[in-house]
Amino acid sequence: SIFFMAFTLALVSFSCTGPILGAALIELASGSSNSLVFLISMIGFALGFALPFTLLAMFPTVMNKMKSGSWLNTVKIVFGFLEIALGLKFLSMADLSRNWRILDRETYLALWIVTFALLGFYLLGKLRFKGDTPVEKITVPRLFLALITFSFVVYMIPGLWGAPLKALSGYVPPLTTQDFDLDRMIVENAGTSTVKMSDLPADRKYADILKLPTGFEGFFDLDEGKAYAKKVNKPIFVDFTGKTCANCREMEYYVWNSNRVKPILQDKYVMVALYVDANTIKLPEEEWVTLDDGTVIKTLGKKNHNYQINQYHANAQPFYVLMDGDGNLLTEQPKAYERDINNFVKFLEEGLRNFEKKK
Repeated sequence: SIFFMAFTLALVSFSCTGPILGAALIELASGSSNSLVFLISMIGFALGFALPFTLLAMFPTVMNKMKSGSWLNTVKIVFGFLEIALGLKFLSMADLSRNWRILDRETYLALWIVTFALLGFYLLGKLRFKGDTPVEKITVPRLFLALITFSFVVYMIPGLWGAPLKALSGYVPPLTTQDFDLDRMIVENAGTSTVKMSDLPADRKYADILKLPTGFEGFFDLDEGKAYAKKVNKPIFVDFTGKTCANCREMEYYVWNSNRVKPILQDKYVMVALYVDANTIKLPEEEWVTLDDGTVIKTLGKKNHNYQINQYHANAQPFYVLMDGDGNLLTEQPKAYERDINNFVKFLEEGLRNFEKKK
């Protein structure tokens, strides 16, 4: 039973950890000097899953000392509410990937607000389920949990009107799916714009399906981006991203939108977003890619993902590359997920300096 519990846990969590292990395997196969570091990371990953089950197997009396009772039913109900919320999260990922537009941002937030509000009332004893005993007195831990839950609900409410909710940036649908955005409506009704509009061509590939974060504009095809970069004489900021990438959303909310980074990306670079999970977008036959093993790539997402792996030996997102219009790198190393704004600014400025030297 312990083996199957561990196996199931590793299996269901692999969707999040797969990119990390994939990057480790690619690095190991390449025989680079960082192979030892990635080998250690894989050992740490395995130990992280195995250690809790190993300790429980070595000390089974710890489990025997835990007495069942109504508290265990309460734990079950609380985790049930959390499971509903997490289930909506994974449904949202499928919704974003397939472009169903069922769980737009405000719909998703409304469901989360109701779910956590009901959890708060349950913790206060106002809701009862089968197996629960009446709550005559609320303990201090239970009261604090209820306060945290209701505070979380209040925090989410402004998001229904377009508040960014940075703390949840990786867990809620992006602002581009928000139908009701109060700030945008005020701007449109006033006839002004707070976002600098570019002169990008209107017929950009996939621009009717894919979006950059609110406040940014760019391309979704690297060749188009290169041609435009040569035309305007600017370097290119390539963003390997995904519709369901939580870390990508965090970088966009916390780093891209900072006062120091946003002007550089908007004014100094041509932005190209390469979605690695845009597998609902079929490529025309002349753009199909045939791999060495004979596999034919026919979707945009797989094409972008294959390009990232082959060109940069990385498959995790976000992944940022600075290049000129000919595809030459402007920094020694691309940059992955890192929320340090100072380091990200240094990365962008290094690219600009090296671009100026090549002119």
